[in-house]
Amino acid sequence: MSSQKGNVTRSRPQRHQNTFSFKNDKFDKSVQTKKINAKLHDGVCQRCKEVLEWRVKYSKYKPLSKPKKCYSVLTSSLNVFPLPFWEEMLKFGSVKCLQKTVKDSYHIMCRPCACELEVCAKCGKKEDVVIPFNKEPEKTENVENNLRSSHRRSCRRNEYYEEESQ
Repeated sequence: MSSQKGNVTRSRPQRHQNTFSFKNDKFDKSVQTKKINAKLHDGVCQRCKEVLEWRVKYSKYKPLSKPKKCYSVLTSSLNVFPLPFWEEMLKFGSVKCLQKTVKDSYHIMCRPCACELEVCAKCGKKEDVVIPFNKEPEKTENVENNLRSSHRRSCRRNEYYEEESQ
């Protein structure tokens, strides 16, 4: 048996092998699943990014229903204390923000605090951030796509007449 003391190696292959990998959107075609799959995990270290991607891949990711409190710590000993000690740390003045500004799931600090302290927004460790936060959220959609079709056609017509007149 595999649970015997000292029996480290296995003598047989795995008994049941999946023929198809798990797809989190195979039966769940909801809008929420599409948003979760499209989410970009920025401002986190490599390990936290892999953890978040695993959660998304296997439908374990649960988005926040309301913003969470930011626990950005100014000391170098981040994640040494469990959550009940945050109040103790508050007495010493090492906690900075404490605003309800954390909008990403599984994160412990808000975007501005993570950028300022240059730490991972999920674990709080001072490691290399894989994808840094954008200072200003860029709109990828074109302005014309937001207009109604009749207004869009009239704008194109006006541009066309301006080019011909020149």
